[in-house]
Amino acid sequence: MRRPLDLRHVISPSLRDLIELANTHDFDRVTEQIRDLHGCTSPVNLHGWTVTTDQTTKEVVRSYRSEDEPSGRLLTTCGNRRSSRCSACSRVYAADTYHLIKAGLSGGKNVAETVYDHPRAFVTLTAPSFGPVHNRKTDHAGKPRSCGCGAQHPEDDPALGTPLDPATYDYTGAVLWNAHAGQLWARFTTYLRRALAEHLGMTQKALNAALRVSFAKVAEYQKRGLVHFHAVIRFDGPDGHTTEPPPWATFDALNAAVGLAVERARLVVASDAIGERVIAWGRRYKVDPITALGDGELTDARVAEYTENKVAGYVAKYATKNAEGAGTVDRTLICRPCHGRGYVRGPDGFHDRCADCDGTGQAELIAALPIQQHVRQMIRTAWALGHLPEFAELQAKSRAYSITLGALRDVRRAWRLAQDEAARARAGLPTTDENTTLVTASSWTYLSSGYRPGEELLAAQVRHDITHAELIKSEGEPWL
Repeated sequence: MRRPLDLRHVISPSLRDLIELANTHDFDRVTEQIRDLHGCTSPVNLHGWTVTTDQTTKEVVRSYRSEDEPSGRLLTTCGNRRSSRCSACSRVYAADTYHLIKAGLSGGKNVAETVYDHPRAFVTLTAPSFGPVHNRKTDHAGKPRSCGCGAQHPEDDPALGTPLDPATYDYTGAVLWNAHAGQLWARFTTYLRRALAEHLGMTQKALNAALRVSFAKVAEYQKRGLVHFHAVIRFDGPDGHTTEPPPWATFDALNAAVGLAVERARLVVASDAIGERVIAWGRRYKVDPITALGDGELTDARVAEYTENKVAGYVAKYATKNAEGAGTVDRTLICRPCHGRGYVRGPDGFHDRCADCDGTGQAELIAALPIQQHVRQMIRTAWALGHLPEFAELQAKSRAYSITLGALRDVRRAWRLAQDEAARARAGLPTTDENTTLVTASSWTYLSSGYRPGEELLAAQVRHDITHAELIKSEGEPWL
C-alpha cells in the first residue's frame, strides 16, 4: 500500500497539488485531459457516465465513467465565445463563425458554390441618438472638425461616446433600445421582405414563391455603449442556396428594401413607470455589395471594398468581441445566492437579508466598478429597469443562410470518432461497421468550473505551447 505523501515542506499550493496529481495511478491521463482542452481557461467539471451499444447485438461498443479518471471527474471546455472570458474557446467560436459566413458567401460545407453569383450585401444598422456625445467629426475632404464641445478628440480619448450633457441624456431610452435590439432586428427582417415586394410591385405571396432572403448577423458595441448590427444578406431562389434567384432580385432592389425597412420597423414599449417608448433604428445605415473573393482582414467598416474573406473575418471578429471593448463589464453583476433580489428565504419562510451582497443584490457594487460615469449610469439604469415586472424577462442568423454552428461542432465530433476508430484498428481491436445502428445512453451532473491548482499549472504550459506554435507559424523559427 502506497504511503501518503508528506508535502508539508512544499510552500506553493499549486506545486503541492501538481505533485499529488503526478503520483496518481495515471498521470498521463491527467495531462491528456488538460491537453484536450486546448487552453480553455475555465473548464466544466462533470460527473457521470455514457454507454454506446449496438442496437442489433446489444453489444457494448464503448463505455466511459468519470469516476475512472485519476481525478474522479471529466473536464470539458467551457465553450464561452467571449474572448475576455476564454480566449481558447472564443478562437474556436470565431473559426466556426468564419467558416459559417464564408460558406454562405462562396459555397462549401454542403452549401452550393453557386451562391457566389447571388446578390449579396454587407449591411450595417445603427441605434438612434439619445443625446449628443463627444465624437470625431470630419468634413467632406476628410479633414478633422471640432466636436460639439469645441475640442478635436484623439482616437484614444476616453471621452469619445460619452454625453456632452449627461443630465439631459436619455439613459432609459438607450438601455431599452439595447434590450429590444434583437426584437427590432426580427421586425426588420419581416419588413425587409414586405418592402422588397412593394419595391418590385408584387404581392408578398408572389415574392415568397420566387425568392428567399437569407442572412447572418453580429452585434457590435459602439463606444457610446449601444449595439449596432452588421449583417450579410443574400438573395436565393425559392428552394434556398441551391437555386438561382430571379433576375429582378438585384442588389439595387435589396438596397432600396433595406432603406424602407429601416424606416418602417418599429417596436412600441409601454410601461406604467416610464410611459410609452418607440424603439426604432437610427437614420445612419449602410448597404455595401460584397465583391469577389479576396484575402486580408477587414479592420475598418468604412473601407471601399468588401470581399468574401474580409466580411467573414469581420463578422467572426465581432462575434467574439466582448463588451469591455466599449468600457463596460461583460460579467454578471447579479448576486447568485439571492438571484439579485437582495434577500434569501430562511428556514422559517421569511425573507432574510442576503449575507453575500448585504441586501444590494449585486455581486459587485456598481458604485465601485472601475468604469466611466457614463457606463456606470447605463448599468444603474439597466438595473433599475430590470426590477420592473414588465421588464423582468429582458435579457444572428437565419437557419437558411448556410451551415449551422451546431453542424460544425458535429463535424469535429465525427472527426474525433473517426480518429478513435482508426486508433482501435491500429491496436488490433474490432471497429464499428458504418451500417451499424448505435444507441447512446448517458447521465451527467455538473460539479463546478475551473481547474485544480496543479491542473492550472499544466494548462498554463499548454497555453504557452499553443502561443509559441502560433508564433513560429506566423514568424518562422527564431535564430539561435
